[in-house]
Amino acid sequence: MSDDQNSSTTPAKDCKSRCGQPGVTSGIYGLAFIGAVVYYVQQATSFWQGVGGVLKAMIWPALLIYKLLEFFKM
Repeated sequence: MSDDQNSSTTPAKDCKSRCGQPGVTSGIYGLAFIGAVVYYVQQATSFWQGVGGVLKAMIWPALLIYKLLEFFKM
């Protein structure tokens, strides 16, 4: 058997040590998602604008980073 198969570190344990606490970041993103959905749906004047608001709430972090990079011209 090779050393890779006998290793006591599993990929899941290795990721936990490198990635930190994924539960905390998921919770923060979840709260931000709920807040964005509430905001966009309140602003909607039609059903389809509400549907668009839910979709925007899913991708707002990517849009934020894009706009920041565009602003700083990176």
